[in-house]
Amino acid sequence: MGQVDREIATSVRNELLRRSQSTRVESQMVTQVIDDELYRRDLTNEERLQLHKSVHDLVSGLGALQPLLQDPSIEEIWLNSPSRIFVARGGRSELTTLVMTVSEVRDIVERMLAGSNRRLDLSNPFVDATLTDGSRLHVVIPDVTARHWCVNIRKHVLRATTLSDLVDQSVLDSAAADYLTLSVEAGKNVIVSGGTQAGKTTLLNCLISAVPPYERVITVEEVFELSPQVADLVSMQTRQANLEGEGEITLRRLIKEALRMRPSRVIVGEVRGAEALDLLIALNSGLPGMASIHANSAREAVKKLAILPLLAGENVRHDFITPTVAAAIDLVVHCHLDAKTGSRRVSEIVSLAPSGSGDGIDVVDIFTLKNDRLIASAAGGESDE
Repeated sequence: MGQVDREIATSVRNELLRRSQSTRVESQMVTQVIDDELYRRDLTNEERLQLHKSVHDLVSGLGALQPLLQDPSIEEIWLNSPSRIFVARGGRSELTTLVMTVSEVRDIVERMLAGSNRRLDLSNPFVDATLTDGSRLHVVIPDVTARHWCVNIRKHVLRATTLSDLVDQSVLDSAAADYLTLSVEAGKNVIVSGGTQAGKTTLLNCLISAVPPYERVITVEEVFELSPQVADLVSMQTRQANLEGEGEITLRRLIKEALRMRPSRVIVGEVRGAEALDLLIALNSGLPGMASIHANSAREAVKKLAILPLLAGENVRHDFITPTVAAAIDLVVHCHLDAKTGSRRVSEIVSLAPSGSGDGIDVVDIFTLKNDRLIASAAGGESDE
């Protein structure tokens, strides 16, 4: 966006500020003020149309980022600096030609955070929030970063809502989809694992959509990302502490509260820390559930699930957690992102069971990826002691 756009946007904001003192500012008024400002200038109709959109984005939208947010082919946007702005398409990153100013970046971030009840300042230099369109925002500011505000916007590009959609997109094979559908309907506890941008949230959404329609689903997340297609749904997210250090609501607290809400299923968007203990205890009590976790393979996810609960405190022992994982988790479904092609695939499905000795975990391959197809495996296993 050029200097003319910014000058007009400043004039429009000043006029809207003046009018807001006597009446409520609505979208029609914004459009009218922009039109009035543009008609005062010597412009062609084509120039007027182009400027109207860019000025409207600056005043009411998210400025120079608005076209990127509206582009359905873009999955993620990140700013390393005002002049280094990247996007991801089809799982692959590319540098854009967009250049912004420092003040534009800060102004846009402030607008994105306006309705989130989350703050960003020197005492709290990180923030996670959900935008109105469902996109996830993460911002880090100096002096944690070296110089510039670093912004990540992970768009909620939901191209699949059911396991059948994933089959159509070659993310999952039909036999594996049928197996997962039957497992979810039977109340199996499922963990979705994978790396960043591997498609964990999308797969988790699709799995939840296979839950029978008469069941009540409670989801808990750091910030809202899940949007499952179920009739009886309650979604909850964490909350930051206020300026006095009070009022924080953690994932651990949300899991405990969810158990009081008559759930048929409890879904944890992602386990990263001590909340893994609360999830395991809930699942081990007979309540079906699901969650996602960052891991390089299904077996690595199992090992991580046996380690994270130890973060809950000194009284938690590994010889208690390992058999609890074996008893509580039925399946791990692993997603893989091919960094070269950007394609996403479910690469393995494993089942868990207590080992013969009772103090380990038997991990059995159910489906494995061979020649780009998920193939049902012969009965076999591997013990994680």
